[in-house]
Amino acid sequence: MSGALVFASAVAAEPPLSADSDEALMARVAAGDEQAFERLLSRHLDRIHHYLRRLTGHPQDSDDLAQETFIKVWLKARTFRPGRVRVTTWLHRIAHNVAMDHLRKAGRAARAEAFEPPREMAGPDAHGQQAQERQRLHDALSALPENQRSAILLRHQQGLSNPDAAAVLGVSVRAVESLLSRGRRRLRALMDEPVTARCKEQIS
Repeated sequence: MSGALVFASAVAAEPPLSADSDEALMARVAAGDEQAFERLLSRHLDRIHHYLRRLTGHPQDSDDLAQETFIKVWLKARTFRPGRVRVTTWLHRIAHNVAMDHLRKAGRAARAEAFEPPREMAGPDAHGQQAQERQRLHDALSALPENQRSAILLRHQQGLSNPDAAAVLGVSVRAVESLLSRGRRRLRALMDEPVTARCKEQIS
């Protein structure tokens, strides 16, 4: 991750204490506790940044959007209601809204031109079969409608349940199930060549 994040120094903080639940940290953040905010940031920034990078397809944009997301977390902490939604779901909801605002402003044509493969795709096997499969999957994901791509990423990359993904997207669980079903079918149709068993596992 680049140094664009205002709060990047917090990423190197020590691992979160098991006694500090996300909910407890949020209560302290709502009271203006900067130390609690830094701990929450170090715990969740990488995951949120990864989601934003996959969703927007542009590393520099995702740096700025992750910064904006956690600024909003700080400012909106008092609106969090424990027991109604998990902290991770609430964070993804803020990140998703930030990304959608950005994508609407950027325009679809500009996004298609700027869409870049994720950095982890580069490596010693860049010319191997696994790298080609990841590239095909990435290209297919980038071609999905935003709501289908978001549902796929939230469910299969971020590990959210269908109800949590529905809360992030602001739709019903049934709507998420429909988005996942259509997204998976479209992913398979967009793949130029038959996928291996490993790639199938990523989208099944």
